[in-house]
Amino acid sequence: MATNALSSGYRLTRFVLERSSSVQRNALALINKRAFSAAAEESKNDSTIPPTGESEIEKKLKQEIEKLSSESKVLSEKVADLDDKYKRSLADRENLRNRLTKQIQDGKLFAIQGFCKDLLEVADILGKATESVPKEEVKDNNPHLKNLYEGLTMTEAQLLKVFTRHGLLQVNPLNEKFDPNLHEALFEQEVQGKQPGTVVVVSKVGYKLHERCIRPALVGVAKGQ
Repeated sequence: MATNALSSGYRLTRFVLERSSSVQRNALALINKRAFSAAAEESKNDSTIPPTGESEIEKKLKQEIEKLSSESKVLSEKVADLDDKYKRSLADRENLRNRLTKQIQDGKLFAIQGFCKDLLEVADILGKATESVPKEEVKDNNPHLKNLYEGLTMTEAQLLKVFTRHGLLQVNPLNEKFDPNLHEALFEQEVQGKQPGTVVVVSKVGYKLHERCIRPALVGVAKGQ
Protein backbone atom coordinates (compact mmCIF):
# COMPACT_ATOMS: atom_id res chain seq x y z
CA MET A 1 0.00 0.00 0.00
CA ALA A 2 2.86 2.33 0.82
CA THR A 3 4.42 1.37 -2.49
CA ASN A 4 1.27 2.30 -4.36
CA ALA A 5 1.16 5.65 -2.57
CA LEU A 6 4.77 6.37 -3.54
CA SER A 7 4.07 5.34 -7.13
CA SER A 8 1.01 7.60 -7.28
CA GLY A 9 3.00 10.49 -5.80
CA TYR A 10 5.79 9.98 -8.31
CA ARG A 11 3.35 9.94 -11.22
CA LEU A 12 1.63 13.06 -9.90
CA THR A 13 4.93 14.89 -9.52
CA ARG A 14 6.00 13.89 -13.01
CA PHE A 15 2.68 15.07 -14.43
CA VAL A 16 2.99 18.42 -12.71
CA LEU A 17 6.55 18.87 -14.01
CA GLU A 18 5.56 17.98 -17.55
CA ARG A 19 2.62 20.35 -17.45
CA SER A 20 4.83 23.07 -16.05
CA SER A 21 7.36 22.58 -18.85
CA SER A 22 4.59 22.64 -21.43
CA VAL A 23 3.19 25.88 -19.99
CA GLN A 24 6.66 27.44 -20.02
CA ARG A 25 7.21 26.44 -23.65
CA ASN A 26 3.86 27.85 -24.69
CA ALA A 27 4.47 31.07 -22.79
CA LEU A 28 7.91 31.49 -24.38
CA ALA A 29 6.47 30.88 -27.84
CA LEU A 30 3.76 33.46 -27.22
CA ILE A 31 6.28 36.03 -26.00
CA ASN A 32 8.47 35.49 -29.05
CA LYS A 33 5.48 35.81 -31.36
CA ARG A 34 4.40 39.08 -29.74
CA ALA A 35 7.96 40.43 -29.83
CA PHE A 36 8.26 39.59 -33.53
CA SER A 37 4.91 41.28 -34.25
CA ALA A 38 5.96 44.39 -32.32
CA ALA A 39 9.28 44.57 -34.15
CA ALA A 40 7.55 44.23 -37.51
CA GLU A 41 5.07 46.93 -36.61
CA GLU A 42 7.81 49.23 -35.42
CA SER A 43 9.77 48.66 -38.62
CA LYS A 44 6.65 49.44 -40.65
CA ASN A 45 6.04 52.62 -38.69
CA ASP A 46 9.67 53.70 -39.06
CA SER A 47 9.51 53.30 -42.83
CA THR A 48 6.59 55.70 -43.00
CA ILE A 49 8.25 58.39 -40.82
CA PRO A 50 10.36 60.80 -42.86
CA PRO A 51 14.05 60.98 -41.83
CA THR A 52 14.93 63.76 -39.42
CA GLY A 53 18.27 65.43 -38.51
CA GLU A 54 21.18 63.76 -36.72
CA SER A 55 20.39 62.32 -33.39
CA GLU A 56 22.19 63.43 -30.28
CA ILE A 57 24.15 60.18 -30.19
CA GLU A 58 25.40 60.70 -33.74
CA LYS A 59 26.42 64.26 -32.95
CA LYS A 60 28.32 63.15 -29.86
CA LEU A 61 30.01 60.38 -31.84
CA LYS A 62 31.11 62.86 -34.52
CA GLN A 63 32.45 65.25 -31.90
CA GLU A 64 34.31 62.42 -30.21
CA ILE A 65 35.79 61.27 -33.53
CA GLU A 66 36.94 64.81 -34.36
CA LYS A 67 38.47 65.16 -30.90
CA LEU A 68 40.31 61.85 -31.22
CA SER A 69 41.53 62.78 -34.72
CA SER A 70 42.89 66.07 -33.41
CA GLU A 71 44.62 64.36 -30.50
CA SER A 72 46.03 61.73 -32.87
CA LYS A 73 47.47 64.46 -35.11
CA VAL A 74 49.10 66.21 -32.15
CA LEU A 75 50.55 62.94 -30.89
CA SER A 76 51.84 62.07 -34.37
CA GLU A 77 53.63 65.43 -34.56
CA LYS A 78 55.15 64.88 -31.12
CA VAL A 79 56.30 61.39 -32.11
CA ALA A 80 57.87 62.74 -35.32
CA ASP A 81 59.62 65.50 -33.34
CA LEU A 82 60.93 63.04 -30.76
CA ASP A 83 62.07 60.68 -33.51
CA ASP A 84 63.96 63.51 -35.21
CA LYS A 85 65.61 64.55 -31.94
CA TYR A 86 66.52 60.93 -31.22
CA LYS A 87 68.16 60.51 -34.64
CA ARG A 88 70.03 63.80 -34.24
CA SER A 89 71.21 62.70 -30.82
CA LEU A 90 72.48 59.42 -32.26
CA ALA A 91 74.28 61.28 -35.05
CA ASP A 92 75.86 63.74 -32.58
CA ARG A 93 76.99 60.87 -30.38
CA GLU A 94 78.51 59.05 -33.37
CA ASN A 95 80.31 62.22 -34.49
CA LEU A 96 81.64 62.75 -30.98
CA ARG A 97 82.80 59.15 -30.81
CA ASN A 98 84.59 59.51 -34.16
CA ARG A 99 86.28 62.74 -33.05
CA LEU A 100 87.43 61.20 -29.78
CA THR A 101 88.68 58.10 -31.60
CA LYS A 102 90.65 60.27 -34.03
CA GLN A 103 92.08 62.35 -31.19
CA ILE A 104 93.20 59.19 -29.42
CA GLN A 105 94.75 57.82 -32.61
CA ASP A 106 96.48 61.13 -33.34
CA GLY A 107 97.72 61.24 -29.77
CA LYS A 108 99.33 57.83 -30.22
CA LEU A 109 100.77 58.68 -33.64
CA PHE A 110 102.14 62.11 -32.81
CA ALA A 111 103.17 61.58 -29.20
CA ILE A 112 106.81 61.40 -30.34
CA GLN A 113 106.60 64.58 -32.45
CA GLY A 114 108.61 66.70 -30.01
CA PHE A 115 111.24 63.98 -29.65
CA CYS A 116 111.46 63.65 -33.45
CA LYS A 117 112.01 67.39 -33.89
CA ASP A 118 114.94 67.22 -31.49
CA LEU A 119 116.46 64.32 -33.43
CA LEU A 120 116.18 66.25 -36.70
CA GLU A 121 119.01 68.48 -35.54
CA VAL A 122 121.17 65.39 -35.09
CA ALA A 123 120.28 64.25 -38.61
CA ASP A 124 121.13 67.71 -39.98
CA ILE A 125 124.54 67.65 -38.31
CA LEU A 126 125.30 64.18 -39.66
CA GLY A 127 124.23 65.27 -43.14
CA LYS A 128 126.43 68.36 -43.06
CA ALA A 129 129.33 66.28 -41.75
CA THR A 130 129.15 63.79 -44.63
CA GLU A 131 128.67 66.58 -47.20
CA SER A 132 131.71 68.45 -45.91
CA VAL A 133 134.05 65.53 -46.58
CA PRO A 134 135.64 65.84 -50.04
CA LYS A 135 134.80 62.68 -51.95
CA GLU A 136 138.14 62.68 -53.73
CA GLU A 137 139.89 62.47 -50.37
CA VAL A 138 138.06 59.30 -49.35
CA LYS A 139 140.67 56.82 -50.53
CA ASP A 140 142.46 53.76 -49.25
CA ASN A 141 145.63 55.77 -48.76
CA ASN A 142 143.72 57.94 -46.28
CA PRO A 143 142.21 55.22 -44.03
CA HIS A 144 141.40 57.52 -41.08
CA LEU A 145 139.26 59.85 -43.18
CA LYS A 146 137.74 56.92 -45.04
CA ASN A 147 136.76 55.12 -41.84
CA LEU A 148 135.37 58.34 -40.37
CA TYR A 149 133.32 59.04 -43.49
CA GLU A 150 131.98 55.50 -43.67
CA GLY A 151 131.06 55.63 -39.97
CA LEU A 152 129.18 58.90 -40.47
CA THR A 153 127.29 57.63 -43.52
CA MET A 154 126.36 54.38 -41.75
CA THR A 155 125.14 56.32 -38.70
CA GLU A 156 123.10 58.65 -40.89
CA ALA A 157 121.59 55.73 -42.82
CA GLN A 158 120.68 53.90 -39.61
CA LEU A 159 119.10 57.05 -38.16
CA LEU A 160 116.97 57.48 -41.29
CA LYS A 161 115.86 53.83 -41.01
CA VAL A 162 114.75 54.47 -37.42
CA PHE A 163 112.88 57.57 -38.60
CA THR A 164 111.11 55.55 -41.30
CA ARG A 165 110.17 52.80 -38.85
CA HIS A 166 108.35 55.38 -36.72
CA GLY A 167 106.63 57.15 -39.63
CA LEU A 168 109.10 60.03 -39.94
CA LEU A 169 109.97 60.60 -43.61
CA GLN A 170 112.43 62.97 -45.21
CA VAL A 171 111.14 65.51 -47.75
CA ASN A 172 113.66 66.45 -50.44
CA PRO A 173 111.61 68.18 -53.17
CA LEU A 174 114.37 68.97 -55.66
CA ASN A 175 112.87 69.42 -59.17
CA GLU A 176 109.35 68.98 -57.79
CA LYS A 177 106.45 71.44 -57.92
CA PHE A 178 106.49 73.89 -55.04
CA ASP A 179 103.95 72.93 -52.35
CA PRO A 180 103.30 75.59 -49.69
CA ASN A 181 102.09 72.86 -47.32
CA LEU A 182 105.48 71.13 -47.35
CA HIS A 183 107.96 73.74 -48.56
CA GLU A 184 109.10 77.19 -47.48
CA ALA A 185 110.43 79.39 -50.27
CA LEU A 186 113.57 81.34 -49.35
CA PHE A 187 114.09 82.96 -52.76
CA GLU A 188 113.15 82.89 -56.43
CA GLN A 189 115.52 82.89 -59.37
CA GLU A 190 115.43 82.46 -63.11
CA VAL A 191 116.64 79.03 -64.18
CA GLN A 192 116.96 78.06 -67.81
CA GLY A 193 114.82 75.05 -68.73
CA LYS A 194 112.84 75.01 -65.48
CA GLN A 195 109.11 75.66 -65.26
CA PRO A 196 108.09 78.51 -62.94
CA GLY A 197 107.26 77.19 -59.49
CA THR A 198 109.75 74.32 -59.69
CA VAL A 199 112.04 73.74 -56.71
CA VAL A 200 115.59 74.25 -57.96
CA VAL A 201 117.50 74.48 -54.67
CA VAL A 202 117.01 72.65 -51.37
CA SER A 203 118.79 74.47 -48.56
CA LYS A 204 117.43 72.18 -45.85
CA VAL A 205 115.36 69.02 -46.23
CA GLY A 206 111.96 68.80 -44.57
CA TYR A 207 110.25 66.02 -42.63
CA LYS A 208 106.76 64.53 -42.37
CA LEU A 209 105.46 62.51 -39.43
CA HIS A 210 102.61 60.25 -40.58
CA GLU A 211 101.86 62.66 -43.46
CA ARG A 212 101.89 65.67 -41.12
CA CYS A 213 104.55 68.22 -41.94
CA ILE A 214 106.62 68.85 -38.82
CA ARG A 215 109.32 70.82 -40.64
CA PRO A 216 109.00 72.37 -44.11
CA ALA A 217 111.84 72.04 -46.58
CA LEU A 218 113.68 75.33 -47.15
CA VAL A 219 113.89 75.80 -50.91
CA GLY A 220 114.62 78.12 -53.81
CA VAL A 221 112.01 78.28 -56.57
CA ALA A 222 112.29 78.99 -60.28
CA LYS A 223 110.44 82.10 -61.42
CA GLY A 224 109.06 83.00 -64.79
CA GLN A 225 111.21 84.92 -67.22
